[in-house]
Amino acid sequence: MPNRRVPRPFMLLWGSGRVIEEAAIEGGLHAPAFQLLQYEQGEKAGQLAIRFAAYDPDGELERRPLIINEREIPALKRELERSPRMKALLQKLVAD
Repeated sequence: MPNRRVPRPFMLLWGSGRVIEEAAIEGGLHAPAFQLLQYEQGEKAGQLAIRFAAYDPDGELERRPLIINEREIPALKRELERSPRMKALLQKLVAD
């Protein structure tokens, strides 16, 4: 997993807070990541959100859609086991 400290701050136009969990791997062209965001200020204060992100080879957040190769799924799944709150939210996404 890439070495980015958690928790760490984030800032978006509609609010700011902390990345409180992250499941990330080193990919080929980028490093895909799932991040659990906890808003502390702004219109989303008190809410949780999941950001699907990617980092470039220099460790900078990319401003484009996240694309995950099917070969990356097992490694991301293993990393997600270390992020129980985010895993629970993602399970709601796919539950019947």
